[in-house]
Amino acid sequence: MKNGNFKKTVRKIHLWLGLSSGIIVFIIAITGCLYAFQEEIQNITEEYRFVAKQDSPYLLPSQLEEIAKKQLPGKSLHAIKYNEPHKSAETIFYHYEPTYYYTVYLNPYTGKVLEVANMDEGFFRFILDGHFYLWLPNEIGQVVVASATLIFLFIIISGFILWLPNKLKGAKKRFWFQWKKGMKWKRKNYDLHNITGFYVLSIASIFAVTGLVWGFPWFAFCYYTAIGGEKSLIYEDPVSVKNKTINIDTIAKPLDKAWAIMQKEYPEAKSIEVHPAESDSTSIAANANPESGTYWKIDYRYYDQYTLKEKKVTNIYGRFPEAKTADKLMRMNYDLHTGAVLGLPGKIFAFLISLLIASLPVTGFLIWWGRRNKK
Repeated sequence: MKNGNFKKTVRKIHLWLGLSSGIIVFIIAITGCLYAFQEEIQNITEEYRFVAKQDSPYLLPSQLEEIAKKQLPGKSLHAIKYNEPHKSAETIFYHYEPTYYYTVYLNPYTGKVLEVANMDEGFFRFILDGHFYLWLPNEIGQVVVASATLIFLFIIISGFILWLPNKLKGAKKRFWFQWKKGMKWKRKNYDLHNITGFYVLSIASIFAVTGLVWGFPWFAFCYYTAIGGEKSLIYEDPVSVKNKTINIDTIAKPLDKAWAIMQKEYPEAKSIEVHPAESDSTSIAANANPESGTYWKIDYRYYDQYTLKEKKVTNIYGRFPEAKTADKLMRMNYDLHTGAVLGLPGKIFAFLISLLIASLPVTGFLIWWGRRNKK
C-alpha cells in the first residue's frame, strides 16, 4: 500500500474512532481536571480534617473503634487510619454489598467526633463517578469508559501516524504554530488539533494505559505480565488459623498490638492504617505510608489475629522493599494517573495536559464539520 493510501485509511479510522468516542473522552478529561486538586481543596474547605497537635499519646485503635461504631451502628468498620500529628484520625466504614462508604473523623488524642462524612456524596464524588462511570450504573459505566479509553489509545497511535510529515521540508509546521495575518480559522483549528495532539500524546498514553489497568482486568494482567510481573494483582487477606495453645487474652487486644508494632517499626511514617479482622479466619491487615499524597511506597503487613505472627502474601500488596520493578509500577498506577508521583508540580502538569486532551475532541470535531460544510 502506498504511503498516501495508507494515511488515507488511517485518517478514516482516526475520524470514526474520534467521532464515536469524542464526547466520552471529553467528559473523562474534564472530570480528571476537576478532580486533580481534590485533596488540596478539601484540606482548605474541610476543617475537620485537622486537629491541634498535642503532647499526649494517641488513643488506641480499639478505643477509636468503640467511639466510631456508636456513630454508625450496624455498619462494618473497614479500617482505622492515623495520620500526621496535626491531622484527624479516620475510621473508615466500607462495604460492597450493600454498598456504603463513610468516614468518621476523630480527634486521635481525645476521641472527639469531628465529622461523620458520607463519602458517596458531595461534589468530588459526583466528579469521580463521572470520570469512572459516566454517571451510569457502575457495571455499565465502567465498560463504557474503559472501552472509550481503549479507543482513545488507538486514536493516539493513529494521530501520531497522521502527524508524521511526508517530507522533511514540511516538518517545521508540525512542531509549532506558523500562523500568519489573515489565516482562516479552519487552518488555525487544524494546527491546534495537530500540534497539541503531538505534544500531549506521550502523557495521554500514560493516562490511557493507567486508566485501562482499572478498566479491564485482562488489560491489567497483560500489562503487568509484559513488564515482567509474576505475582497476583488481586488483594488477598492471608488466613488466620486459630491456635488453642495461644490465650488471646494475654495479647490484650490484637488490633492495638498490631498498631503498636507498626508504630515501633515505622516511627517516621506519615500515616499508619490498621484493619480489624473481618472474620474468624482473616488476618489483621496494616500498612504504613512514608509519604503524604502518594500511595505507591506503602508497606503492607499482615498479622495472624490469634498469634500476631506476620503472614506472607503472594500479591503485589506486600512489603515495599520486596517489590520488584513491575510490582512498583502497578502500585504506582494511581500516582502516575493523577501526576501525584511528582508532587504538586505533577498534579498541575496533569491538570494542564488533561485540559489539552479535552480540547482534542472539540478541535477534531470542528475539522470534520468544517470539511463537510465548506461554505
